[in-house]
Amino acid sequence: MIYVVDDDYGVRTSLRFLLESEGFDVRTFRSGTALLGSSTRNRADCLVVDYKMSELDGLELAYRLRKLDIPTPIILITGHLDERILAKASSVGVRQVFLKPNLADNLVDCVRNAVNAEGPPVGASP
Repeated sequence: MIYVVDDDYGVRTSLRFLLESEGFDVRTFRSGTALLGSSTRNRADCLVVDYKMSELDGLELAYRLRKLDIPTPIILITGHLDERILAKASSVGVRQVFLKPNLADNLVDCVRNAVNAEGPPVGASP
């Protein structure tokens, strides 16, 4: 099961469609707070999380999940990438950071690798 967390309905819907078309079961959450409040927050095989969200940004969500001892691989997506984001992502256990809007093939491969526990743990992709 892949969980997608993004406060933008269009992005959530697009990511769900993309991942389901590749054979993944997908559940979506409109915020990090919604995921943290879910009784199934620790049942995902991989999380795809937006960096910039209104209530709780993706890095803070990753930090809180790790504090709850939830080891699920996290893939962060962002419209703006800089060294500070990469450094913090690495420190909170984010597996990969992707730059929007060019996500499709690379994201699917990264999710597949994360579910299968393969591939490089942290880095940035265009």
